[in-house]
Amino acid sequence: MTAPAPSEAPAPARAPRLVYLGPPGTFTEVAAGRAPGAEGAERTPVASVDAALAAVREGEADLAVVPIENSVEGGVTSTLDALGAGRPLSIRAEVLVPVSFVLAVRPGTALADVRRVGSHPHALAQCRGWVARHLPRAVVVPALSTAAAAQVLAGAGAGGAPYDAALCAAPAAAAAGLEVLADDVADNAGAVTRFVVVSRPAAPPPPTGSDKTTVAASLAEDRSGALLELLEQFATRGINLTRIESRPQGTELGRYTFSIDCEGHVADPRVSEALMGLHRVCPRVRYLGSYPRADGLAPVPPAGTADRDFTAARRWLTELLEHGEPSE
Repeated sequence: MTAPAPSEAPAPARAPRLVYLGPPGTFTEVAAGRAPGAEGAERTPVASVDAALAAVREGEADLAVVPIENSVEGGVTSTLDALGAGRPLSIRAEVLVPVSFVLAVRPGTALADVRRVGSHPHALAQCRGWVARHLPRAVVVPALSTAAAAQVLAGAGAGGAPYDAALCAAPAAAAAGLEVLADDVADNAGAVTRFVVVSRPAAPPPPTGSDKTTVAASLAEDRSGALLELLEQFATRGINLTRIESRPQGTELGRYTFSIDCEGHVADPRVSEALMGLHRVCPRVRYLGSYPRADGLAPVPPAGTADRDFTAARRWLTELLEHGEPSE
């Protein structure tokens, strides 16, 4: 009698591959380290938001972490545009990261020597007032990220850098071997950047009672009342919008797509009805995901618009159709 062959041990699960807006030292790297569902992931920095999302679309990465909103500057347009176009993607989670900046220079550079300041456009905007007060003659130069600005500055020879100082996080300055001339140079001390974890399309995680849903919706035509019609889909169902921004479609003036975050989960009756209403009045609706809120806040809908009210109304109608009259 032949002994049964020993069963093969299951192959160990592969760690998820995660890309983020790099290089190392960015606030996005901090967000990637805190990203829900990305524990144990192999993290790789990439040069841009487009590159991060393309890696997910092409299957080179399982997840991407990218900035989507800042409490001072609003939406990150490169992320909004990249999510709204191309092959669909799904937002799985969000991460909130407090941000603060330092003014970093090559050793030996004095504040009076700074004529050009480099950083990511959002960082430059968040430090606009400080730069105007302390470096009124300085020219600002955009960079791919705050950490990239520090690396470029550190790697250039004397006189070869596109700027004399970088606005970046303190760890990025230390990693690049730069000297910090000034701490906490942002105009708003409580600034926070919101990041999202993105995957290829997948069913949303279950509702938690504290969720957000993100969609992009285009207006059918440029006419009076078109935007109101879109907004009414949420207002009549008591759904609060936590963010709404218009982005040009790129075809002609007056054509916009609206990027929207709302309270609630697509599985919630009132949110699902709102999305069906959007689909009815908008020629294009891109659902980008429902996911837990990072702040844990639960919505407080107005009277008559809680999910139980929509469920009760649906039950009333079903009984009416089946029995001719609803039960008491």
